Amino acid sequence: MSHPARRSRGSFSGWDALRELEDLRSRMEHLMRSTFPFPGDDFSEAGTADTWTPPADVEDTGDAHVVELELAGVDKDRINVEVSDGELAVHGDIEERERTGMVRRHTRHVGRFHYRTTLPPNADTEHISAELANGVLTVRVPKTGKATPRRIEITG
Repeated sequence: MSHPARRSRGSFSGWDALRELEDLRSRMEHLMRSTFPFPGDDFSEAGTADTWTPPADVEDTGDAHVVELELAGVDKDRINVEVSDGELAVHGDIEERERTGMVRRHTRHVGRFHYRTTLPPNADTEHISAELANGVLTVRVPKTGKATPRRIEITG
């Protein structure tokens, strides 16, 4: 049985409960979907029961929404970034590399991955950019002009 991993951020060497809960949710979903396929599941290349979700940070920078995904060891040609119906989807696969020695511990994910998030209404989906550097995929979704609230006059 595995135990919760301890991770440190800066000088605080505490436990990141939200990250652990998300990891637990992802593992439980993988277990349930691989054991009991749900009706309506898409078992195409991006929706098989073997897929995993990479760790991600989503940041609002004022002029854009920035999504950073940890994808160590993946080539940019093996990643697909798509936007449709107000959703951003990133999927692809990481191949297991060939090793010459005996693997004593294997904790990095390999195989198919899939990440999906809903974009806010002010997302400019026509000008999305993506960059892969140092094992981190950064997807920048610019914002459109700010929607200003206005009062609607009632007639009749």
